[in-house]
Amino acid sequence: MAFCTITEHKNSVIGAVDRLSDELTLLALNLHANPELSFEEVKSAAALIAPLRAAGFSIEEGIGDLPTAFRATFDSGRPGPTIALLAEYDALEGLGHACGHNLIGTASVTAALALKACGDALTGKLQVIGTPAEEEGGGKIILANLGYFDHVDAAMMFHPRDKTMVTRGGLACVDATFKFYGKAAHAASAPQNGISALDAVIHTFVGINALRQLFTDDVRVHGIITNGGSATNIVPAYAEAKFLMRANTVKGLAIVKQKVFAAAQGAADMSGARLEIEEGLTYAERNNNLTLAGYFQQNLEILGVEVVPPPVSGGIGSSDIGNVSQITAAIHPYLRIGDVLPHTPEFAEAAGSPAGLQTMLQAAKALAMTAVDLYQDPSMLSAVREEFSQWHSQR
Repeated sequence: MAFCTITEHKNSVIGAVDRLSDELTLLALNLHANPELSFEEVKSAAALIAPLRAAGFSIEEGIGDLPTAFRATFDSGRPGPTIALLAEYDALEGLGHACGHNLIGTASVTAALALKACGDALTGKLQVIGTPAEEEGGGKIILANLGYFDHVDAAMMFHPRDKTMVTRGGLACVDATFKFYGKAAHAASAPQNGISALDAVIHTFVGINALRQLFTDDVRVHGIITNGGSATNIVPAYAEAKFLMRANTVKGLAIVKQKVFAAAQGAADMSGARLEIEEGLTYAERNNNLTLAGYFQQNLEILGVEVVPPPVSGGIGSSDIGNVSQITAAIHPYLRIGDVLPHTPEFAEAAGSPAGLQTMLQAAKALAMTAVDLYQDPSMLSAVREEFSQWHSQR
């Protein structure tokens, strides 16, 4: 693997990020103060698009029939690769930006603006792809299935975290909603006439818990009851539970899903209820391009940021970047914003803190610097693409 060094072009993009820092910090804080849920990120998408449009990027809104998705493109007019910086901007219900997507989206926009400001630093095309609904819905999956990453040579983004890690993995994941239909009856005077949909939900949890001893160590299954009935003196005619299932790979996930679905159907059969299953999109496992991640790490270290190894086991979630990584070379590095873990009120606070904003700017610099490497050094791009091609051929 080639070694990344500081160059005139990299100094230029670093300086551009510094010049943009006040404006883009306000953008990140605006997103943080106005969180929007998955597929509802109307104001957030518009706020991220505005500076790109002002800088002369060609804007496509509502791509993939997703009203809050977008693609901003700058074509240098010179032969070269297409590099995509991915933006996330949806928030969590009740927690706001407790996953730091306000920082993710703004970092990618900042890096793109810095690269555009130093136009001779890039060849080919630069894209910012706005991908909604990472938390609930899988916007990247929808766009990937429609071909929006087919002609991208490398895709990059960053994610805030409690540690700086460039090659942390991601589990394959799918959600399913189990809807049980029973029969209402008076719970005291005529319970024998009822069929309890809630019993079916409870038996589903019991059945899944019995399966846990048979799952491999990578598997995670977790669920909630979203509807348990309307009154204690009525046998519930309808009940509902939602589960997330995770495994190391999509293939392994298929086995887990088969067992969990069988447990739910068994619970319905036991109680006499009827079962309907609504299955969400499958989030694929993450294929970190190690060559590209290595370049990103070297650029972080040029900036004075220390990188630590990812956990040997455990401590891994899921993201729809995994589906992008099945199509093209991709990285999803993590940068530390404090001693906080995602999906907590403390993380939401850190995502709007001075430390979080400083990390966002560091991420923007490293993303822009790594893009410079790919644009300016054909051998580095070739190494990234060769690794992806070898991985893809062995699938």
